[in-house]
Amino acid sequence: MGYKNAAELLPPNLLEDLQKYFSGGIIYVPKTSQKAAWGELSGSRRDIDNRNRDIRLLFKSGVRVGELSEQFYLSEETIKKIVYTKKVG
Repeated sequence: MGYKNAAELLPPNLLEDLQKYFSGGIIYVPKTSQKAAWGELSGSRRDIDNRNRDIRLLFKSGVRVGELSEQFYLSEETIKKIVYTKKVG
């Protein structure tokens, strides 16, 4: 992050308004974009949500926790967390 002289970046009227509130110091201007949630950009979050949906459907259709554990290469405890925890959202 580099520092820039506001007089070189901002139009004079905006600079004058800014100086009314804060003058002679360093100010941080945050980015306008929000940081992406984990796995949002790579698609990992979507893949895990799809996998968990499939696990829940199979469990509801009668597939046992041990079988799901073997099929999805997850521990039985992880399968239990997936099938017994309410999905939010």
